[in-house]
Amino acid sequence: MTDSAQMRTPSRAAFAFVFVTVMLDMLALGIIVPVLPKLVIEFRGGDAASAATIYGLFGTVWAAMQFLFSPVLGALSDRYGRRRVILLSNFGLGIDYVFMAVAPTLPWLLVGRVISGITSASYSTAGAYIADVTPPDQRAAKFGMLGAAFGIGFVVGPAVGGMLGSIGLRLPFWLAAALSLANAAYGYFILPESLPPERRAPFQWRRAHPLGALELLRSRPGLFGLAMAGFLSILAHDSMPSMFVLYADYRYGWDERAVGLVLATVGISSMIVQGGVIGPVVRKLGERRSLFIGLVCGALGLTVYAWAPTGTLFMIGVPLTALYGFANPSLQGLMTRRVGPTEQGQLQGANGSLMGIASMIAPVLFTQTFALAIGAVGGLHLPGAPFLLAALMLVGSLMVAWRVTSDRLAQRIS
Repeated sequence: MTDSAQMRTPSRAAFAFVFVTVMLDMLALGIIVPVLPKLVIEFRGGDAASAATIYGLFGTVWAAMQFLFSPVLGALSDRYGRRRVILLSNFGLGIDYVFMAVAPTLPWLLVGRVISGITSASYSTAGAYIADVTPPDQRAAKFGMLGAAFGIGFVVGPAVGGMLGSIGLRLPFWLAAALSLANAAYGYFILPESLPPERRAPFQWRRAHPLGALELLRSRPGLFGLAMAGFLSILAHDSMPSMFVLYADYRYGWDERAVGLVLATVGISSMIVQGGVIGPVVRKLGERRSLFIGLVCGALGLTVYAWAPTGTLFMIGVPLTALYGFANPSLQGLMTRRVGPTEQGQLQGANGSLMGIASMIAPVLFTQTFALAIGAVGGLHLPGAPFLLAALMLVGSLMVAWRVTSDRLAQRIS
C-alpha cells in the first residue's frame, strides 16, 4: 500500500487545531521574551552583567532540553499517538508558565525553563501529525503553513509581552499559561488521533535518546545527508536572532523601535511566503527545486545583510530571506518520504535534536565571529562577517542537498 493510500483524510478542525497549537505555543514563548531577561535582572538585584551571564545559561539549558527530549516525545508519539503527546505538551507548558509566574527565586525560574524546554516539543509532534494525515506531495505546503504559524507567534508574542510587561513582569507568564491551558482544553474535545493503533511502533529507549534517534537518519538512503543539509540551514537561520540586534545597533544605529519594525517586517514577509506562496510553488516545481530556490535566496539575502552599508540597502535582503522560507518545508517533505508511517515521530524527534544542537552553537558562534570581525584581529573590520558565515553555510547545505537528491532513488521519490 502506498503512502498516499495510507493517509487518513484530515478534518478541517483537526488541521486548524494543529495550526493553532503551534501558533499559540510560539505566541506563549514569544510573550515571555521581552520580560524574562528583566525578571532575571530583578532577581540579581539590578546587576545587568551577572544577569546577562545567567540569561545565556537559561538559553543553553532550554536548547539542551530540546536536544535531549525531542526524540523521547517523538518516540512516545509513535507508540501512544500524536494526540496524547500534543495535549500533554500543551498542558505541561501551561502548568510550567504558572510555575514561572510565581517563582520566588532565580533557581526556581531556571527549573521552569528546564520544564519548558522538555514540554515545548509540540512543534515536532505537530510535524509528525501532518505527515500522518497528508499525502507526500502536499506535505511541504502544510509544513509551510506550520512555519507561518510559528512566525505569527514570534511576531505578535513579543509585542504583546512587551505591553503586558510594562504593567507587571509576571503578567506575561500568566497570559502564556492561560493560552497553553486553553489550547489543551480545546484540543481535548476537537483534535482526533492521526496515528491508528496498527501503525504504531513499540517504545524503545534506544530509539528515544538523541543518539538512537540520529541512528534513524543513517538507516535510510540519503536521509542523513538531508538531515545535515537541514542542520546547516538551521544553524545559518539562527544567525538572525543571535546577531541582529547587536549588528543593527553597531552598524546602523537603530533604536529599539526600528529594530522591532524591521523584525516585524521580516516575520510578516516570511509568513506570507510560507503560508500562501510555498504551496503553489511546490506543486509547480516540486520539493527538490523549491528547496534549492530557498537555499539560494537565503544565501543571497544574508550576503546583502552582510555588505549593506546603510539600513535602506539592508532592507533589500528582506524579500530574499523571505523566499528562504521555501527551504525548510521542502526539506521536511523530502525527509518524510524516506521513513515509514511508524517512524514519523522518531524522524521529527531527530530533527528536534538537531535544532537543539544548532540553538546551543549559534549564539556563541555568531557573536564571537562578530567580536573578532570588529576587533583588532589582523586589522579586520567586517561587521557583516556573521551573516557571510551563515551564507556560506547555506551554500554548503545546497551542495549537500544537491548531491543527496541527485541519485536515481531520490529522483524517483522527489
